[in-house]
Amino acid sequence: MIAPRSGERPPLPEQDPFYRRPRGLTRVAPGTVLRSRPVELALLGRIPQRITATQLLFRSNDLHGRAEAAVTTVLLPAGADPAAARPVVSFQCAIDAVASKCLPSYAFRRGARALGSIPQFELVLIAQALTRGWAVSVPDHVGTAGRFGAPREPGHRTLDGLRATLGFLDRPIDSPVALWGYSGGGLATTWAAELAAAYAPELNILAAVLGSPVGDLESTFFRLNGSTFGGLATLCLAGLRRAYPALDRSLREHLDTDSLALLDRAETSATIPLLLRSLRFRVDDHDGSALATLRTRPEVRAVLSDLNPGECPPRFPVLAVQGVHDLIIPCGNVDRLVDRYRAAGVSVHYRRDILGGHVGLGLLAAPLCGDWLADRFAERPLPAGTTRTVPSVAFSLPALRGYLGLAALLLRAAAARPLPAPATLDEDRASIRPNRAALGDLAPTV
Repeated sequence: MIAPRSGERPPLPEQDPFYRRPRGLTRVAPGTVLRSRPVELALLGRIPQRITATQLLFRSNDLHGRAEAAVTTVLLPAGADPAAARPVVSFQCAIDAVASKCLPSYAFRRGARALGSIPQFELVLIAQALTRGWAVSVPDHVGTAGRFGAPREPGHRTLDGLRATLGFLDRPIDSPVALWGYSGGGLATTWAAELAAAYAPELNILAAVLGSPVGDLESTFFRLNGSTFGGLATLCLAGLRRAYPALDRSLREHLDTDSLALLDRAETSATIPLLLRSLRFRVDDHDGSALATLRTRPEVRAVLSDLNPGECPPRFPVLAVQGVHDLIIPCGNVDRLVDRYRAAGVSVHYRRDILGGHVGLGLLAAPLCGDWLADRFAERPLPAGTTRTVPSVAFSLPALRGYLGLAALLLRAAAARPLPAPATLDEDRASIRPNRAALGDLAPTV
């Protein structure tokens, strides 16, 4: 593929031939790379970044197991040797939208007009992962159809994105990899972690970080509907009606005019603008029952009962992070998800943060999450799984060092300067050995 010229405004995915599903898709295995191209990245679409980025179109499956094409963006420090042995992390952004301009494959690009999309702000966190010497795969886990909230398929796209990334980097399929995501990205990471053993057993996933991973999407939706963050409920409903035609028909029949109009606006809006326009807006049905009646209809119950992970615990260690007083994701939902995992024998390290709000905790916990994954890659001993409720994950020297590093990275990004040099080659070699000793009986079967 020919690289686009500097300064060009990239077309939206629905207008971009790169995303187009090729013929014969069902004849190739999931994770097969179908197309690739280099792209330029820019902070907020404006400030060019010295990061090597390649987009891969690959075969995956939707929630019903039907073949589809999906995209991941593979990131390396500028000038890094793609063939060098290094750990790979799949970072699931908090896409939290149905509009294609919020997909990281578009929002990261130079010239992208995606103001208000959350992935643009997560690029600095991903850059910090690159400074550790890792390769990072960033999948469009909601898919080009924007089916935000749909079950299973975010896990398929994440896992197939890892397969495609390892193939592109010419790495063995059992190379050490890890999963990381927060909020909507945490939910996608949860699906990938749960589906890995059955869907992609050949992947050597050492660990997963589940940042505020939703836990129970139905209860979260009804908590948010009519709240300060009611726009998130609207965006989720807009994504689900794309995935479930019966739900779409029921919504069109029963929702009031204002609610349908907001769902239509959600089709093209970035996350933050829709949140600001819909403060305390309540998606409502004709009788004003805030969907209480609609919630009991068989076609709606069928969708709601299909949404929540937790039935297939991961087979590798997990770090979960959640705010105790989170106004978006109820802490109790994540508590129950952790309890289900532990009952199945999963080693879960759970940090409950008292002071951090939902948005702030995603940043505050980044050093903790990165350090924990680095320990897994480096085969450091895995402590027994515990639950700790702390005033703040920010109150530690490692966290302070991490924030200083993030601040330095932000300054570099704003000045379009290259990332600092990653770990040395010897350190890289030490960090990529499979963490079999630490994983014990929870290691995935290859």
